[in-house]
Amino acid sequence: MRKRNDCHTAWALQVVVLLCGCIYQPAAFAQQPHEVESIAQVIPVAINPGGQMPLSLSEAIQMALANNKDIEMARQNVLAADWDVKGAFAAYDPRSTFSSFYEHTRTPVASFLSGGLNGSVEQSALTAAYRLEGSVARGGGTYEMNVSSQRLSTNNIFASLNPQYPSEVSFRYTQPLGRGRNFSTRLRDIEIAKKNVSLTDAQFRQSATQTIVTVQRAYWDLVFARSNLAIQGDVLRDIRGQLEHNERRAAAGTFASIDVVGTEARVAESEQRVYGALEEATRAENALKNLIAENSSARLWNVSLIPKESVNPNPSTVTLESALAAAMDNRLELQETDVIREINAVQERYYRDQTRPQIDLVGSYGIVGLGGSFVDTQAIKPLLGLTPGPLPDFLEGGYGQSLANLAQNRFNNVRVGIQINLPLRNRTAEAQLGRTTVERQRLATQQEKLKQLVQMDVRNALQAVHVAESRQRAATTFRTSLEQQYASEQRRLNVGYSTTYLVLERQIGLAAARLNELRAQTEQNKALAELQRAMGTALLDNSIAVRSRD
Repeated sequence: MRKRNDCHTAWALQVVVLLCGCIYQPAAFAQQPHEVESIAQVIPVAINPGGQMPLSLSEAIQMALANNKDIEMARQNVLAADWDVKGAFAAYDPRSTFSSFYEHTRTPVASFLSGGLNGSVEQSALTAAYRLEGSVARGGGTYEMNVSSQRLSTNNIFASLNPQYPSEVSFRYTQPLGRGRNFSTRLRDIEIAKKNVSLTDAQFRQSATQTIVTVQRAYWDLVFARSNLAIQGDVLRDIRGQLEHNERRAAAGTFASIDVVGTEARVAESEQRVYGALEEATRAENALKNLIAENSSARLWNVSLIPKESVNPNPSTVTLESALAAAMDNRLELQETDVIREINAVQERYYRDQTRPQIDLVGSYGIVGLGGSFVDTQAIKPLLGLTPGPLPDFLEGGYGQSLANLAQNRFNNVRVGIQINLPLRNRTAEAQLGRTTVERQRLATQQEKLKQLVQMDVRNALQAVHVAESRQRAATTFRTSLEQQYASEQRRLNVGYSTTYLVLERQIGLAAARLNELRAQTEQNKALAELQRAMGTALLDNSIAVRSRD
């Protein structure tokens, strides 16, 4: 019964190793294809119903950049900044207003000179008006045009034209000579909106860079976890093979039974390591899926990720001088502070302009037209004791005559003047200017501090790469030595000069050395990813191009 349970456990562990193994498959599986096929036919449906998905590092990065929610929010911030620029330019859009209304009034009068009969004056008016106003991009000026037409009828006995058609066209332009001439509020808003686009661009690139580095670390964690699982599976397979050999020798009477118990304990200990490695591989895979999956219902969650990349890193050839120069040119944090300083310069320029006196040159020009039907004034002669003179002929007519008089510029008015708004003390603008000046100094200090932090970051990242390379070389040398010792111990056992215990110890030590070498290689890959981040070259080194907007 014990051997049957052991057999079931062995099959389950072999299944785990097969499903979670990557390109680092144990040699034993490669030598026994018939066994691998039988295991593959039984288990994948139970544990990985979605099958397997080979995945390279570049594919993982592309999927993360396409599906990562932080990247998507950063992309949306860039689009929002673009719309803010368009909204800022809307300050120069002309604004037009059209109104039309009918009005009837009856006004009581207390004097016959008011022209009313039966104690009141009645008046009806049909009015149409159009207004166009806006701002100009240069000089900070504003313009305004008004057009109005009316049909006015009344029972006033003194009206010589009834109905009459007054019309008017007027133009007005205000040009700042002091405050607002060189740098208006509208221009400031546009400049800041443009700088915010650059700022969101830098933030988007920084988010993309951080995502790339995070995906690289998660990818290499998965490679390490799956390789660790394969290593533990190799150890378990070898120990089980040794157990079967010892059991045969014990049955033949050439091996002590108590030594078989010790080997069984080693098998149980190795099984625990395999299950622990399986849990680590599952967590590493889920962490990578969380970075690259489109959403919680993506098919990716139901497949097993098989990394394509080799864990063996290439030695770094980056020097400290080139790394520091690249960081100063490419670090997005420094670019962000440059944009923030430019925004502060815009604010400083605006508030400096606000401290100037407000002097506006105001000019207006208007023309008036009038036309209507002549009214017989014989009825009012006895009342006035006067003989009203005749109206000129160019006033007689309907609405068309009014427009003709308007076009001929018969009646016009002109106004030109200066409007001065000079506060006795402009402490508000002075305070805002002083604050932006202090902010400029603070940003300069902050940038210098950031440059020091960037230099420290680059030095630490480059040192970590060199240390990781040294550890990897040492781990490789140590693993090679233990492989030779393990092979020697096996040969000694075969000729009776060693014990099973010593062989198992050598084997476990070799597995730990393989794992340490793998960990050193993984840490070296992570260190190279961190160096890319510190230098600000993660996008370039991974061939990621950010499209510029038109």
